[in-house]
Amino acid sequence: MNRDRIIGSAKQVKGNIEQVTGRIFGDAKLTAEGKIDESEGKLQNSIGSLKDSVKSE
Repeated sequence: MNRDRIIGSAKQVKGNIEQVTGRIFGDAKLTAEGKIDESEGKLQNSIGSLKDSVKSE
C-alpha cells in the first residue's frame, strides 16, 4: 500500500462527510465539493493501485 492509496482513501471519506453535511444543512455547494473530493479520491486510489501492481511485477 502506497501513499497515493492512503491519501485517496482519506479524500473519499472526506468527500462522503462533506456530501452528508451538505445534504443535512441544505448546502448545495458543500455537497458538490464533497462529490468532487470523493471522485478525486477514487482516482488517486486507482493510481495507487496501478503503481502497486506495476511495482510488484
